[in-house]
Amino acid sequence: MAVVSITERGSVWVITMERAPANAIEATLLADLERALKKASVSESCRALVVTGRERFFSAGIDVKVVPAYEPDQRAATLRAANRTVHALYSFPKPTVAAVNGHALGAGLCIALACDLRIAAEGRYELGLTEAKAGVPFPAAPLELVRAELGPDHARVLVLGADTFPSSDPRASWFLDRSVPAAELIQEAIAEATARAAYPAYAAVKKQLRAATVERMATIIEQDADPLLSSWP
Repeated sequence: MAVVSITERGSVWVITMERAPANAIEATLLADLERALKKASVSESCRALVVTGRERFFSAGIDVKVVPAYEPDQRAATLRAANRTVHALYSFPKPTVAAVNGHALGAGLCIALACDLRIAAEGRYELGLTEAKAGVPFPAAPLELVRAELGPDHARVLVLGADTFPSSDPRASWFLDRSVPAAELIQEAIAEATARAAYPAYAAVKKQLRAATVERMATIIEQDADPLLSSWP
């Protein structure tokens, strides 16, 4: 059963993570998300993406009940899939907007960080890069993403502190661009995605801006060089 859906809203595709109850990330969700991104990247009818979650969750991050229990081969395959998915979203050749509808933690927050713009729903929910407390280290590509999007000072505070904090906390402004009423979230995200899709040089400039980070991610994937493949028990 698919846990990621695609809804076409004109020229904008809305990708929704729908793995109950919290959109926690494991092999199936990663596979579905990777397929959705690949389909959208080559579709002529898709000019921009909105990425969101279901109900109260954008994504609770890595499923800490499921993934650590994988056999070594499945855990390695999931790690590689996480790197490919983050690379695919960060290098996506069209505008991407994260519509953060609720809790976004750990790897779930990384999915939002990989989008070009992050619009959040007003309301109380938890955010944070919680890998250190959860006991699940960063895969190499998401770590490159965090370094690129947050900068050293903010990354240090969020990654090593591993705190969860409400969306009203000042730290949320380090990675969320603005907030809108929850009922208007998807509409606003689609409007932003549509506007950016009309910029004639958007794809070229995005590629210029992210080239170094995207290249490092690609090297990690091509050379199978994530240190966690040999060090994550």
